[in-house]
Amino acid sequence: MPSKKKMVIIRKPVVAGQFYSESFEKLDKQINNCFKSKLGPGDLPVRRNNQRVTHGVIIPHAGYQFSGPGAAWAFKEIAESKLPSRFIIIGPNHTGFASSEVSTTLAVWETPFGQLEPDEEFIRKLLEECDIVKIDHNAHSYEHSIEVQLPFLQFANKDVLKKIKIVPLIISHYDLETCRILADKIIGISEDLCVIASSDFTHYGPSYGYTPFTRNVKENLYELDKEAINLINKMDTKGFFKHINDKRATICGAGPIMVCMKVMRNLGIKKGELLRYYTSGDIIKDYTNAVGYAAIKF
Repeated sequence: MPSKKKMVIIRKPVVAGQFYSESFEKLDKQINNCFKSKLGPGDLPVRRNNQRVTHGVIIPHAGYQFSGPGAAWAFKEIAESKLPSRFIIIGPNHTGFASSEVSTTLAVWETPFGQLEPDEEFIRKLLEECDIVKIDHNAHSYEHSIEVQLPFLQFANKDVLKKIKIVPLIISHYDLETCRILADKIIGISEDLCVIASSDFTHYGPSYGYTPFTRNVKENLYELDKEAINLINKMDTKGFFKHINDKRATICGAGPIMVCMKVMRNLGIKKGELLRYYTSGDIIKDYTNAVGYAAIKF
């Protein structure tokens, strides 16, 4: 009897044409402009290093006209570092469609630049060893926090495109213990990885239901996010978690950030480094409703 063909799920892009261009040529130009922006690193990545200089990054995930220059800082670091065997891309759940604390998928991800393969061996091992992780393709179907990282990832690794493998994870519910368990299981399977924690920072204003201050908004917004960034750079997971709760912080990817910090600690990394911070208010010159964007590397 003929062997059964393996069914391949293709995860089609859902925010192409909204968060980023759906045309190959326009998207390539858009990302080029993000790198060369006055808020970006100013130039494109140079030659790849033979050593791993970046093990983890925190990257924003809004529309490229807003968060793209910040993302370019982190992806420049990735592009100039030795390629890991896999990228663990961890995003928050904006849609509410997930049925478990942590959701993954074995789908092939499609972008205007082509397709990205999942690291099936790693994912299946994680499913075996970590009870809080479940296969849930629906959780990923309309979630943008992972999708918006992928064209940048392809652009930054265009010299090794066929070697890229990803492990997509969406965190729906988290606490210190959940993040510790997930980080320990990830690093227990393999240390040859780069973690991408997908997160914007403070969402301020009436549109987000968060107005802890009404005067000197720009200065206070910078200061509020600076508190969180300093805790991240010190690798203070408990302090960061306390900050989130005490300030009722609207950092949407707090869970992914905490897992990233835990993995970095397990790798022996002592501190993070802020590459760039700014807000959407800096771009549109209006802070009535504004979101903070930080690019941080480990």
